Order: sequence, then C-alpha cells, then structure tokens
Amino acid sequence: MSQPLRLALLQMNIEAGNPEANFTKLGSMLEEAVSQANKPDIIMFPEMWNTGYALKEIKSIADHEGERTKTFLSAFSKQHQVHIIGGSVAEQKGDDVYNTIYAFNRSGQVIADYSKIHLFRLMDEEKYLAAGDKLGRFEVEGADAGMMICYDIRFPELARKLALEGAKLLFVPAEWPHPRLHHWKTLLTARAIENQMFVIACNRMGTSGETNFFGHSLVLDPWGETIAEAGEEETILYAEIDLSLVDSVRSKIPVFEDRRPAIYEA
Repeated sequence: MSQPLRLALLQMNIEAGNPEANFTKLGSMLEEAVSQANKPDIIMFPEMWNTGYALKEIKSIADHEGERTKTFLSAFSKQHQVHIIGGSVAEQKGDDVYNTIYAFNRSGQVIADYSKIHLFRLMDEEKYLAAGDKLGRFEVEGADAGMMICYDIRFPELARKLALEGAKLLFVPAEWPHPRLHHWKTLLTARAIENQMFVIACNRMGTSGETNFFGHSLVLDPWGETIAEAGEEETILYAEIDLSLVDSVRSKIPVFEDRRPAIYEA
C-alpha cells in the first residue's frame, strides 16, 4: 500500500459579483485547512469561486490573465507546501472570458490549466464565456491526473480520454444546483466506475439569485464507492486516498484491455 494522500475540499458559499468577499472567504478556509494536525497534501475549491455566475458583469470583474488568482494561490501553496487544484475562476484573456482551473505543485508553480470545454446553456454560459479547446492533464505525487468542470461530467468521452492517457485521479470543481442531486452523484459515480479512477468533486453551496446549490462534495474510489461526502452546509471535506488502489482495480477488471474501439468509435 502506498502512502495515502490527504485531501481537503473547500465547500464554500460564493457571493456572485463580489471577488473581494470571495477571496477573503477562500483565504480563511485555506488557513483552516492547513491548520489541521494532518495537513492536507491537496486542496481543492468549487467552480467560478472568484465571481460566481454574475455573467452579465463578468467582463468587468473577471481576473485579467488570472494574475490575481495565480499570485495568491502560488504564494499559499509554496508557503504551506501543498498541491492546489484552484477550483475555477473567471479569467479574462484578450476579449474573452474563460472558466479556468489552475493546478499548483508544492513549490507554488502553475503546472497545468484547463478551461471548461462544454458550456452550460441552461445558465447562458455560451453567451458570456468562451469554451476551452484542450485537455486538462498534470501530475500529482507521481500520478497522472485530469481536470473537468461541472457540466463536463455529462460527457463520458472526455473522462475516458483522460483515463486512456493515464489519469488515475479526476478533479471536478462545480456549481451544480438543485434539483439535480441525483444526476450529480450518479454521473460522478459512473465516471469513477467506468474509468476505474478516483473522482474528487468539489461543489459550492448556498444561494445565488433564485438558484440553490446543494454542496455534497464527493470523493469516490475506483470502484465507485464513496470515501467521503459533505452535506449542504459550508464545510471543509477531508479524505484520504491510496493511489495503489487504481492499479489493483484495473488488474481485476481489465476494461481498458477489453475495449474494441474499432467497432464503436467514429
């Protein structure tokens, strides 16, 4: 058995359109996470935590080139020597705004970024945000990992592509609302089972306009079993995972070896 990795998922409330309040809230939750006796190895946050879904004003409040976010999180990860999967933020690049994750290593370096590929029409994302066009891949503690954002989990091809390229962990920040809790848990569980990898999903909680968010951040193992699950309150969800379980599960049910892509892939 390998050394367990300790996780902390910051299930936070987000004030739409108020980056100052959100940076302050995140900072206090980060300090709480690293003050634990067993300090986490990896810390993760929800989707669009800097601005929330204040889409009508997003161009005026998005983080220009992500500089504020990267400076803040780089300094914190370096100081406390923790990996950070920085949820996602509204990032201004040129004339466009993207929904982007940054991943930091223990030295505070940005080792990967990923902009949401699938924009969610039910929340008018496609009217205000630009879609990403590349996979989110990086390495954490010697293991390949992938990143997806919220609506992306409805597209099994994306998770499978990451798994085929070696991912053993999948990180998913989200703002997933009521009444679709059943979809949230079922889709995440399916992605874990079918790809035989850990799925680590951090959702927001609270209310924004008329939309209620239910939290229920989840850590799932490669069997699809729940390691940890939060309720609907603002909280930090802690969990431990053993990466050696991925190879064990994949050796017992060899789904990757038994694939026949020539038949069902276009």
